[in-house]
Amino acid sequence: MTVPDSAQAGLNADTGMGTDAAARAGHIRSFVRRQGRVSNAQQRYHQEMMAKIGVPYAAARLDFDALFGRVAPRILEIGFGMGETSAVIAALHPENDYLGIEVHTPGVGSLCKLVAEKCLHNQRIIQHDAVEVLRDMLMPGSLAGAHIFFPDPWPKMRHHKRRLLQAPFVALLTSRLQPGGYLHCATDWEDYAQQMLAVLSAETLLENTVSGYAPRPEQRPQTKFEQRGRRLGHGVWDLVFRRRLDSLQAEDDRQNELA
Repeated sequence: MTVPDSAQAGLNADTGMGTDAAARAGHIRSFVRRQGRVSNAQQRYHQEMMAKIGVPYAAARLDFDALFGRVAPRILEIGFGMGETSAVIAALHPENDYLGIEVHTPGVGSLCKLVAEKCLHNQRIIQHDAVEVLRDMLMPGSLAGAHIFFPDPWPKMRHHKRRLLQAPFVALLTSRLQPGGYLHCATDWEDYAQQMLAVLSAETLLENTVSGYAPRPEQRPQTKFEQRGRRLGHGVWDLVFRRRLDSLQAEDDRQNELA
């Protein structure tokens, strides 16, 4: 997962750069590439399944209909970890197509294994930087929804600039949602939840579906880690926003102002 530098926002306005151009100007990565142990099974499924469901990064727009072989709502997940939640959601909603982005090989291999075991036909994976995928590969207005579950909280104050949910990133992601498309985020760090709520609320093309934080939607199954945390009294905060139905004209006006 990655995030543009929050300081870039002021530069965008000064230089007249649009959302895509701003992302192209450079960003601070919200992930650190760790070697992490890859099990034999993860390595095997990664090698076998990515040849079938993997999507190589390329600076060219994806044709979703050709990729999935049908027309259906497309949901993006950024940073799917080990993929347990991704596989459950894809299995429960065969009517949707799911594109997951993750950089770490053990997690990609784990989801590949789950896709094979569950015979999922509606899951694809890109192992690459999320900002570059959003910027270069996804058409504006192409997503029915997006999931960002438990992104790295970067808890130290000096690292907060690496957090994924910053205004420039949210603007880029929102541009890829269709009007009415949703953005569902979740975190177990309260101060990050507060930042998420502030940033998402400030994005003029989005609207909150509730007042403040949302009850956990049924579409997000609880992980074992989350269940354990709740037993220990740890909080989890869900946020569900939607792209405004009247946002196409608003986005055009914003781009014209930046031009």
